[in-house]
Amino acid sequence: MKSPWNILLVTPLFLLLPLRTSASPASDDSPNTRNPNGHTCLACVAVVSVIEQLAQVHNSTVETSMERLCSYLPEKLFLKTTCYLVIEMFGPDIIKLLSTDMNADVVCHTLKFCKQDPGQPLCHLYPLPKEPWKFTLEKARQIVKKSPALKYSRSSADICSLPFLAKICQKIKLAIKNSVPFKDVDSDKYSVFPTLRGYHWRGRDCNDSNKMAYPGRRPDNWDVREDSNCNGIWGVDPKDGIPYEKKFCEGSQPRGIILLGDSAGAHFHISPEWITASQMSLKSFINLPTALTNELNWPQISGATGFLDSISGIKENSIYLRLRKRNHCNHRDYQNISRNGASSQNLDRFIESLSRDPLLDHPAIIIYAMIGNDVCNGKADPVPEMTTPKKLYSSVMKTLKYLNSHLPNGSHVILYGLPNGTFLWDNLHNRYYPLGQLNKDVTYAHFYSFLNCLQVSPCHSWMSSNKTLRNLTSERAKQLSNTLKNIATSQKFTNFDLFYADFDFQEVTEEWQKRGGEPWQLIEPVDGFHPNEVALLLLADRLWKKVELHWPQVLGKENPFNPQIEQVFGDQGGH
Repeated sequence: MKSPWNILLVTPLFLLLPLRTSASPASDDSPNTRNPNGHTCLACVAVVSVIEQLAQVHNSTVETSMERLCSYLPEKLFLKTTCYLVIEMFGPDIIKLLSTDMNADVVCHTLKFCKQDPGQPLCHLYPLPKEPWKFTLEKARQIVKKSPALKYSRSSADICSLPFLAKICQKIKLAIKNSVPFKDVDSDKYSVFPTLRGYHWRGRDCNDSNKMAYPGRRPDNWDVREDSNCNGIWGVDPKDGIPYEKKFCEGSQPRGIILLGDSAGAHFHISPEWITASQMSLKSFINLPTALTNELNWPQISGATGFLDSISGIKENSIYLRLRKRNHCNHRDYQNISRNGASSQNLDRFIESLSRDPLLDHPAIIIYAMIGNDVCNGKADPVPEMTTPKKLYSSVMKTLKYLNSHLPNGSHVILYGLPNGTFLWDNLHNRYYPLGQLNKDVTYAHFYSFLNCLQVSPCHSWMSSNKTLRNLTSERAKQLSNTLKNIATSQKFTNFDLFYADFDFQEVTEEWQKRGGEPWQLIEPVDGFHPNEVALLLLADRLWKKVELHWPQVLGKENPFNPQIEQVFGDQGGH
């Protein structure tokens, strides 16, 4: 008999808070690189904490708070239904334990979602109980010792083991692994579907039954009869018989933007409302299905390729929107080839998802931005796993050679340096984590320690109380940035010129402070690691201004026909 845990719990709980996606190596399925038990424990503690705090905020019973949480979840992806099934199974035990003042750590260890292996430290998010841990745990186990839920296995949770879901799961896994759209009728790597690597990630296809029609290509016969490059400009001006594409775009030097990045470039984001009981409402989870089918990333509002209006309220736009404003012929020509866990060492596993034909397509601006995972991992001893300058040189050169054979002549490549991540600890460690704000009992220092203990941290070496380790990591990041700079200044390629740009987070922080902001407001509050939307847009602004000042040829001309394009084609079909 298959465990109901495998079938039920994985959907609402694992997908609700899968911090694991920010820490998992891209396409790396070797067992020594992941800690599924750690992720199970993290998810359990987070969800039980929310249940407990909802009861506190609304002065209700634990049972009512569980029902409240499920009622907030949307029906899409069966989230609401599955949640109710889960609380039917595990709810009675959670009620018993929380009603006797056991905290989330105790509950999850009692129900065996968390475990302490022999010789290993005890991992806990909250302060330890006043009574000895073993005594407290034994007391809790006695409370639920006859529970039928305890017989179900907590390991190998995989909803895709169900026969009727196996085929669809396989297709979704392949889409994510290969970084190509799940729905793509003509197999041109562009889609009319937003998520699952669709047009949130790369320009929307304008004809999904014709693989020769896609964003970024040079127009076919000046798009007299149809829009072959999806920029919304096609047909013939009846006044003079000149094709609109020829009239408005010829000589304007159209170009696209392509990001080769990691979870920061994809804009990894978990909404604080999802785990903050005092902010939770029916509206909190509206975007959860979209986020889950985008791997908890929000490329549609990212700093490089975002095309939707910012929800942060700042005036800065993405690189793509600036290119589009500069030349409306660039409409829809963006690709976000980013992966959670991506680094210089695994980019080769998904770089082939990049779509650019050296003969048929316009040139492109490629931003290579592997800003974290070459020095970040969740291992207990993270240093041996860091990329060395020698390995970085080898892998980047391999990437550049690949780009040289796949990019149209006249393209541009910008190598982006790594940040100094000591910023994280320095600005967050003594602030309260979202799960600790209600009772003032969990700081980011506690949260970081918990992740490190479970070996699921996205960056043990910077999210650590060990100052020596943090400084060592920043030194390695500096060495890798210097390696990128040396490559940019010493290497030449036939199809693109090469530049290097520092990751100017200190300058961005200073700019934010001038506007009255605090440095900690630039970091994602739930994972305590990634730059948030404000930071990404300010970084994009910084990079744009640097390119505009020093390498203006990268951006191309301002198109004098932009007003006419707007007059004839409006929003050019939107995004």
